[in-house]
Amino acid sequence: MVPESQETSILLFSYGTLQDKAVQLANFGRELTGRPDAMTGYVQNWVDITDPEVLKTSGKAQHPIVYASYDPKDEVLGTVFEVSQNELHAADAYEVADYKRVSVLLKSGVHAWVYIKA
Repeated sequence: MVPESQETSILLFSYGTLQDKAVQLANFGRELTGRPDAMTGYVQNWVDITDPEVLKTSGKAQHPIVYASYDPKDEVLGTVFEVSQNELHAADAYEVADYKRVSVLLKSGVHAWVYIKA
């Protein structure tokens, strides 16, 4: 097994609660470092959260959720983080069924995983 520190970094874009320090500590055991970026062709809305663990971790009953608008003028701001494969799986476990993980091309020109409306 390859030590986590030697794993290839995976890019994960967040426009919502995965940017929160408390959510990062609860899910990854560390605070993530990231850089600002944006998704073009997407718009943001809100979803009601009913999962007790997610409510407890985020402290918020509504989370942002995005879906494709296909309009290049639309943009969702957020942060792109480098995570390990294990951390990506932890993020998968944190996200509720309203979300699905897809790969998108960010405004900066890099591809990253992001959770959008399922």
